[in-house]
Amino acid sequence: MPKIIVLPHDTLCPEGAVLEANSGESVLDVALKNGIHIEHACEKSCACTTCHVVIREGFDSLDESDELEDDMLDKAWGLEPESRLSCQAKVADDDLVIEIPKYSLNHAKEDH
Repeated sequence: MPKIIVLPHDTLCPEGAVLEANSGESVLDVALKNGIHIEHACEKSCACTTCHVVIREGFDSLDESDELEDDMLDKAWGLEPESRLSCQAKVADDDLVIEIPKYSLNHAKEDH
């Protein structure tokens, strides 16, 4: 069973976390079911960038992003070559190490 290692984030996950994941689950869904409330203003429809994460390890194990995700990522704060929208990045068989950026472009934080 693959794991998602979440690097410490001041607000969402101060101690970091190691999460069990099933292949095919999105990074966002795994985080949410484990109490890490990554923003997702568009309700996981790939229509915003609030769930942006950086895949620090395991990036190559993910399916490639599609054109819509790439277009959304172009608008993300702190974009890096290993950036993905966590609602679109599906866990494969390899462990992932993710970093949740400190900021997003969301003007009003949603409370999901």
